[in-house]
Amino acid sequence: MDALVVWFTNNLGDYISREALVFIISLMPILECRGGLLAASLLEVPITTAIPICVIGNILPIPFILLLIRKVLQLMKKIPVLDKFAYWLEAKAEKRQGSIENAEFVGLLLFVGIPLPGTGAWTGSLIAALLELDFKKAIVAELIGVALATVIMSIVSYGLLGAIIG
Repeated sequence: MDALVVWFTNNLGDYISREALVFIISLMPILECRGGLLAASLLEVPITTAIPICVIGNILPIPFILLLIRKVLQLMKKIPVLDKFAYWLEAKAEKRQGSIENAEFVGLLLFVGIPLPGTGAWTGSLIAALLELDFKKAIVAELIGVALATVIMSIVSYGLLGAIIG
């Protein structure tokens, strides 16, 4: 993930504002809020500016994924070039659904909120949609999860951990 963030900041940083770049990175699957905060720290965007940009960028796709992903996957399966990708996405979600399925709300919240590879709002939304979790519960769990991930990544990305510990 770090390499992707560095690539985006190095290659797009001269063409769009720092804040717009942080927002775009926060919108992207895999990178999400974690990548946005890392980019913000690299681009020296103040943390008070970076946090709202990253959170908004990260939560913006959630309702669309929850509402539309099942239909999109069904359409993708009918297109020979995209069918393998659709099955791969479903397999990825099924592989991770155990961490959410049993505790639904808390499981989804922690899955989105603990910044580990393969977790986050995009994957959490995909799993929630495939498990047919209640839309409102899923939204609230993911919003809290994004807030938790933001706190954790702010501490890591802005070096606050070192200031607190040392």
